[in-house]
Amino acid sequence: MDVAPWVWIVTVAIILAMLAVDYVGHVRTPHAPTLKESAWWSLAYVLVAVVFGFIVMAVWGPTYGGEYFAGYITEKSLSVDNLFVFVLIMTSFRVPREHQQRVLLIGITIALVLRTVFILAGAALIANFAWIFYVFGAFLIWTAIAQARSGTDHDDEFQENGVLRLTRRIFPTTDDYVDHHMTTKIDGKRYITPMLIVMIAIGSADLLFAVDSIPAIFGLTQETFLVFTANAFSLLGLRQLYFLVDGLLDRLVYLNYGLAAILGFIGVKLVIHALHTNEVPFINGGEHVEAIPEISTTLSLSFIVVTLTITTVASLLKTRRDRRVTAGSGPEDA
Repeated sequence: MDVAPWVWIVTVAIILAMLAVDYVGHVRTPHAPTLKESAWWSLAYVLVAVVFGFIVMAVWGPTYGGEYFAGYITEKSLSVDNLFVFVLIMTSFRVPREHQQRVLLIGITIALVLRTVFILAGAALIANFAWIFYVFGAFLIWTAIAQARSGTDHDDEFQENGVLRLTRRIFPTTDDYVDHHMTTKIDGKRYITPMLIVMIAIGSADLLFAVDSIPAIFGLTQETFLVFTANAFSLLGLRQLYFLVDGLLDRLVYLNYGLAAILGFIGVKLVIHALHTNEVPFINGGEHVEAIPEISTTLSLSFIVVTLTITTVASLLKTRRDRRVTAGSGPEDA
């Protein structure tokens, strides 16, 4: 895939423009977005991502277009799982509803920068070490098993990571929020506020999620341009998606199983690809292993879409059935 430098420049400019619209148009005035506002803006971001995918398809061909859509859908579905943790973070830090947009947006911006570093590092590893596909594949399969074992359970409490603990240890922190400010002065001394802490929490939590998602998307495409854009567009719409599905997350009871299936599938795909490009001396004498055909982009995209559809429908049906059972059991039945 030949991507001219000016294409990179234009794409990055578009992404920065979308971020600017968010910063200037949405979070400058603190407010809790309505369901209608969140729905329209979520749809707008999805449409931008879809239009970009069709541009990729028209300019570089259906194969690369399919790889982009497979990557985007996978990243989007993984980001929904991330929202469970975001909800826990917001609840644990008692972030006022009107300030949650700002927290999410700055946290997502931090995540976008850090993920770009991850993507560039991953691309460099792939370009120089073909055996890294074995590592990525094995890691995703292990992650899929762990995801499936977790089942429908989600932690009820957010545990602060090392980044947050270190931040609190180094910098004096106020107990309460000071409007939307990240720092404040008290008796001439500079303090950081919980607003900055929670932003770091969102950004560092997403960095941990990237450990799963970056190898996953490299299993669908090795084109750095597609990996970057799929990640960027999935992250940019995450703020609106948070407010849109905030009350629906608990209904996606089978999401972990669906994501486990997708991660496992991509892990197997990576291992097969690693065998086809094998250079490891102790595997088949360093020769390529092509007995098992590689998984096509069309099959990957179909598997991802079908798995997410089944997962979502099954989750909603189970939630509806459980609610009917609960509603049907009155005090006498209990």
